[in-house]
Amino acid sequence: MKTALTIAGSDCSGGAGIQVDLKTFLANGVYGMSAITALTAQNTCGVRSVLNSTAEFLSDQLYAIFEDIFPDAVKVGMVSSAALIEVIAEKLTRYGAKNIVVDPVMVATSGARLIDEDAVKTLEKKLFPLAKVITPNLPELEVIVSEKISSPRDTELAAQKIFDRYGCAVLAKGGHGQNDANDFLFDGAGIWFHGRRIDTTNTHGTGCTLSSAIAANLAKGCDLKTSVAHAKNYLTGALSTGLNLGKSSGPLDHGFNLRDCDFAD
Repeated sequence: MKTALTIAGSDCSGGAGIQVDLKTFLANGVYGMSAITALTAQNTCGVRSVLNSTAEFLSDQLYAIFEDIFPDAVKVGMVSSAALIEVIAEKLTRYGAKNIVVDPVMVATSGARLIDEDAVKTLEKKLFPLAKVITPNLPELEVIVSEKISSPRDTELAAQKIFDRYGCAVLAKGGHGQNDANDFLFDGAGIWFHGRRIDTTNTHGTGCTLSSAIAANLAKGCDLKTSVAHAKNYLTGALSTGLNLGKSSGPLDHGFNLRDCDFAD
C-alpha cells in the first residue's frame, strides 16, 4: 500500500486539518500518517483557540515517521510560525521527501490573515522550492505575488510568476470566484481545470481536501495533471452529497465513495 503524510493542524470538529487529510487519504486508497503542527479548538462556527506544537516535538514526530514508514507523498497544510516551517523544511530536505504538496494556508475565508509576515516569507523561501505543487486560493495568490487578481489572465500570470521564482508548479484554486470552480495549473505549461460550483454553504475544509487528494494520487504514481483531475472529481463528489452538520459552514462527506462497500462477514 502506498503511504502519505500530512503535516498540518488538528481540527477537533473533524472538518479540516489532519482529520480531513486522513479521511481523504483513506478514501483515495493510501495509508495516512500525520505530524501535528497545532491543536485548534474549532467547529463549523469558528476557531476558539490555537495551541502550537513546539519545534522540538514537531521534529520528533517527523523523525518517527521518516525513520520507520517513509511516505510516498507529503501534504503540508497549516503552519503558523516561522520556527515550525524551518523544522519542516530541514526534515523534508534531510530525508529526501518526494511528491510534496504545499497548501499555503494564509488567509481565512473571512479574509483574515492567519500567519504573520515572517512566517509567510519563510514559507515561500523554505518550502515552496521543495514542493512539487502549491495550492493557493485566490486571496493567498494575491499575498504571494503582492498583486490584486481580477481576471483569469491575472491568475495565469501570477501562477507563472511563482513558478519562475520558486520552481514549483502552482495550482491556483478558483473556489473563491463567484460563478465557477475553475482552477489553473502552471507547471511550465498552463492548463485550466473546469469545474461546476456546488450550491452549498457546507464548504469547511475544501482546501485541505483538494490538496490531500492530490497528494494521495501522487503517492499512487499518477502524474500531476492526472492527480489534480482525480482530486477535483473527488472534491466535487464530497461536496455534492448534501451532508449538513453543524450550525454554520459544515464539513464535506469524505466517505461518499466508500458507502457501497460491504464490510459484512
